[in-house]
Amino acid sequence: MGSLVSMDTSGSGDRVPRDRSSHTDPLTLEVVELIGTVVARYYEEYEEAAAEHALTGAQARVLGLLSLEPMPMRRIAQKLKCEPSNITGIVDRLEARGLVERRPDAADRRVKLAAPTAQGAEVARGLRESLDFAREPLAELSREERLVLRGLLRRMAGQEI
Repeated sequence: MGSLVSMDTSGSGDRVPRDRSSHTDPLTLEVVELIGTVVARYYEEYEEAAAEHALTGAQARVLGLLSLEPMPMRRIAQKLKCEPSNITGIVDRLEARGLVERRPDAADRRVKLAAPTAQGAEVARGLRESLDFAREPLAELSREERLVLRGLLRRMAGQEI
């Protein structure tokens, strides 16, 4: 079997190879469990916030993503890790409610971008403001701690720092 790189628990911070077939250490198991708890609580609150705006969780996630920047269906599907046909249906329903519109991409007029309407941007803002779960515990951390956490999460997610 291949090796997996993990943190040395001696406190030196050195990375040491670890055999994948070995049992996971208790600290790693606890961290994984805590991450799962945080994610589950976040999704639970997100679903509740979406319902307050008469949206499904998927509709709220699409609307939130589009509030950052307009994008084609395929890119939305990539970001949300789902099939483009699913996104088309979600965007259709958001469009029917006047929250999203389709517009040509200025760079390639063959491509249609989904973009929030003014009403959709307002709903997305309301959704973000109603999510207290993540915001309240993070407020307990100093700016330096939040920067460290962000860096660690980005590294875990395989994103460039």
